[in-house]
Amino acid sequence: MDKNYKICNYCIMDTSDPDIVFDNNNQCNHCKTVLNRLKQEPFNLTEEEKEKKLMELVNKIKKDGKNKKYDCLIGVSGGVDSTYVAYFVKKLGLRPLAVHLDNGWDTELSVNNIELTLKKLNIDLYTKVLDWEEFKDIQLSFLKSSTPGLDVPTDHAILATLIETAKKFKINYILSGINYNTESILPLAWGNNGIDWKNISAIQKQFGTKKIKHFPHLDLFKTSIDLLTIKQINILNYTNYNKNDVVKIIESEIGWKNYKTKHGESTLTFFMQAYILPVKFNFDKRRAHLSSLICSNQITREYALEQMEKSLYTDSEIKELTKLVCDKLNITADEFTKLMKLKNKKYTDYPNIDNSLILKILKKGYKIIKFS
Repeated sequence: MDKNYKICNYCIMDTSDPDIVFDNNNQCNHCKTVLNRLKQEPFNLTEEEKEKKLMELVNKIKKDGKNKKYDCLIGVSGGVDSTYVAYFVKKLGLRPLAVHLDNGWDTELSVNNIELTLKKLNIDLYTKVLDWEEFKDIQLSFLKSSTPGLDVPTDHAILATLIETAKKFKINYILSGINYNTESILPLAWGNNGIDWKNISAIQKQFGTKKIKHFPHLDLFKTSIDLLTIKQINILNYTNYNKNDVVKIIESEIGWKNYKTKHGESTLTFFMQAYILPVKFNFDKRRAHLSSLICSNQITREYALEQMEKSLYTDSEIKELTKLVCDKLNITADEFTKLMKLKNKKYTDYPNIDNSLILKILKKGYKIIKFS
């Protein structure tokens, strides 16, 4: 083991995050930040207070959506969080339109889960299908860039599609499955946020073979204006969100089927997080996920360490999955191996918006709309 290796004594974040900071008690900056945030609203409220704030929000959404076909927008992937949001908002009496981004990597089970959920809950679906040849070229560009953000283009396209759809149907609220209890920790060094179109387009320009024509993307200045009227609400933060309990609910109430692995709804996302990130970059996102659950008291640190000892796949499984991904991207196994051996880089090695005036304006927009 690296003699400079350190691991937090509260959560399990470690020096695989190059930017991690430890205090004199060997506690890291990640869990300290989360534990402090959990002492603030809405997390420090009693169940009655949370319920009151939730119903105030629901009544506002209903009022603003009066005389419209839909009063809110939800994203659906077939995963636990988005499925529960669909179930939850219907229980609240809201009239959601579901949006799904088809990037070509949905598993058969995820498609079945989406269809089953929306049929059971009587929710309309709007699907955005990406131009596969164009998107495939963007993904190859990210592999060639040797950065860990292979999922960044998908994240960007999802956000762009949600905002585009909200504007099309004149919907003022996007209700997200993002929640602080289960996903509060994610080091920036392990990827880049999906809002940075400058970074995506720069990488595509340098490594791609196609000019982007159809890929949904954000103009940050226009987006900052859009987000003054289109509000994203992380609605699960107004509940005592426990993933194990939620899985039982959607299995029994909807018939939703669980995946063998985390991110089993997307072949590429699973392959990236199970193989590319830990093998090439030494990042295991399970560490961040489990640390988030430790901070919200859903699991113990001992349990998290036990989970980290488990392999996510067998040799035969990863061999089969590597072939599937290579075939779909039209590259050979040798070409993929060469990409994996390229010198690792960060997103900051390419043009980005980190210090741009537009990003500062957008952050002010976030504060104005009070993201939850």
